[in-house]
Amino acid sequence: MTEPTPADYTGPRRILSGIQASGALHLGNYLGALKRFVALQDTAPTFVFVADMHAITVWQDPAVLTAQTREIAAAYLASGLDPKRSVIFPQSAVRAHAELAWIFNCVARLGWLDRMTQFKEKSGKHKERSSVGLYTYPVLQAADILVYKATEVPTGEDQKQHLELTRDIAAKFNNDFGVPGFFPQPEPLIQGPAPRVMSLRDGAAKMSKSDPSDQSRINLMDDADAIAAKVKKAKTDPEPLPETLEGLEARPEAKNLVAIYAALADLSREQVLAQFAGQGFGAFKPKLAELAVESLAPVTAEMRRLMAAPDEIDRVLRDGAERAAQIADPIVAETKRIVGFWR
Repeated sequence: MTEPTPADYTGPRRILSGIQASGALHLGNYLGALKRFVALQDTAPTFVFVADMHAITVWQDPAVLTAQTREIAAAYLASGLDPKRSVIFPQSAVRAHAELAWIFNCVARLGWLDRMTQFKEKSGKHKERSSVGLYTYPVLQAADILVYKATEVPTGEDQKQHLELTRDIAAKFNNDFGVPGFFPQPEPLIQGPAPRVMSLRDGAAKMSKSDPSDQSRINLMDDADAIAAKVKKAKTDPEPLPETLEGLEARPEAKNLVAIYAALADLSREQVLAQFAGQGFGAFKPKLAELAVESLAPVTAEMRRLMAAPDEIDRVLRDGAERAAQIADPIVAETKRIVGFWR
């Protein structure tokens, strides 16, 4: 198989990403995703969805799923995404995602999916009890991206393997059906001082909605007192902050807190160390807590306002779904024609 080069695709630049509708959003989502979405929305057409179809790869309470879909949409809006500039919608409201996913299920190969490390991590020792949806999750993810012919995907390091699968599926489809350049080879956008925010309790583990300890993360709906308390209790070491990044390499918790400060303040980690070098965490943590509260308070307040006005959120989601379908439906229709489906 000869893989097309990105130059083979001549369509418009488009950006796409989304957050799964499961669990409360936290600081890692804000720094690693939401702030980046906002910064990108003026650079190219941007599609930001709520991944409710991905959420049900494990069982979800239906009422909770609906509420979490609205909460994520509220977080998008509160963080600065403008529904006039970005297309904001629930994944399940655009049926083209599911249609293209089935076609891609027939393009992807079992060996490719067997290599996906996230399935191994999430299924653990009892993979036979996992849903088929959890196994084919990366194929649906490929459909999410390629149904808009997105060329760039803001993503974390943990999703790079899935994006590589998307590129493989695009290349195989283009090659198998003799349509070079039909689907693009999307590129990851991994940038910023804190693209991967770690747990406040374990600097080697990613900050996660699924962590049983609420002390491991700062939730976007936490109030100022809760944020300050969590930062104060964050795991650290007894050493003062070093002068250089090299001095953080064997200190994962210190490295994480410096990265969080840098991302919130829009500074480099080097600039943060220049400001706090030689100081202990007794001095650094209060400054970090103050900065976190100052940065998140407007987002939290607007999220709460929106959550109290669900009709406002629903209007944004309905409009976004209609606009997304206007792009996705013709792409799926052309894909079906290429495959040979009866019309």
